Amino acid sequence: MKRALPFAVLISGRGSNMLALARAALEGRIAGRVVAVISDLPTAIGLVEARRLGLIAEVVDAGPGTDRPALGQRLTEILERHGAELVVLAGFMRILDAGFVRCWQGRLLNIHPSLLPAHRGLHTHRRVLAAGDPQHGCTVHFVTEELDAGPAIIQGRFAVGPGDTEESLSARVQQLEHIIYPRAVGWFAAGRLGCKDGAAMLDGRPLTTPVIEDA
Repeated sequence: MKRALPFAVLISGRGSNMLALARAALEGRIAGRVVAVISDLPTAIGLVEARRLGLIAEVVDAGPGTDRPALGQRLTEILERHGAELVVLAGFMRILDAGFVRCWQGRLLNIHPSLLPAHRGLHTHRRVLAAGDPQHGCTVHFVTEELDAGPAIIQGRFAVGPGDTEESLSARVQQLEHIIYPRAVGWFAAGRLGCKDGAAMLDGRPLTTPVIEDA
């Protein structure tokens, strides 16, 4: 039997994607186990939810005066202490420093609420509506030093309707996130997913375009 991949999840808020990942691991849909849930905010509701599932939940010291390299070093210390081999960003609202990203290169995933490369950064639902985009969704990608620009792995996609609002788009995106993020982490845990020469690799082949999950 393949060894369960130890992975950690970084959050800043409710942790809904963290819970989706943790449940997928507990149910055997991911051949891995969450060894730590880490937040930069002690008030994050996701910490409470993680503890309810029996997970280790910690707060990284990110108070006033903490610069990015110091935060990255503290995060790495926690991650290594728990033996994490994959780091999954799930609503972690801090930009990570280049040193941390290089340390975890190829073992650092993020999910972004847009069809990258469109709408990097914040307020994606508002920007989709303002642009009149016919489609919206979310993207799981490897993290690189450039914000929201790493190799895309899988995208969840749906048609934007005439009655959609920021709130409805947010809810629809979140539903897809809970499907595609466990799938991507499951691929990594199974040894099917990796990153080589700046490209996402699935089953030994580069992904020239991300896998698409249509709603």
